[in-house]
Amino acid sequence: DYKGMDPAMELDFALNEITVSRKDTTSMITIETKLNGDYLNSYWADGLIISTPTGSTGYSLSCGGPVLMPEVSSLVITPVAPHNLNARPLVIPDDTEIELTVSGREEQHLISLDSRIITVDVETVLHIKKTGFKVNLVEFPEEKFLNTLRKKLLWGEDKRN
Repeated sequence: DYKGMDPAMELDFALNEITVSRKDTTSMITIETKLNGDYLNSYWADGLIISTPTGSTGYSLSCGGPVLMPEVSSLVITPVAPHNLNARPLVIPDDTEIELTVSGREEQHLISLDSRIITVDVETVLHIKKTGFKVNLVEFPEEKFLNTLRKKLLWGEDKRN
């Protein structure tokens, strides 16, 4: 319940990722994507993920996106189950303004910001940009990013030995 407020106002930032996805259908949606006002692509897919470096090891990675180092000032656009073999993840500068417009057979679709989900009408224009504040994260000396990555992704491990 958003108490009469615009539901989108409740979801005004994400640390990891923003996902646009289909709602109550097995049909794909079309996500028209613009970067800084210039047309990039119309993704015909189950959804589209915009992830930060901290989110790049989550849902985006599961959908074939790259891992970004935490220090990288970039975002990743990753299509979810695209119906075009040429649709690939794209790394963009984090100061890029992204505009998404969804169309499809259903009248609504889902927007998720770090697993907080709202339903919005198709043709709603979603504007995504880097926020004006930063979040400081704690890094323990014994748990460096590359060590954690190697351990969790089993890099360098050969289970046959």
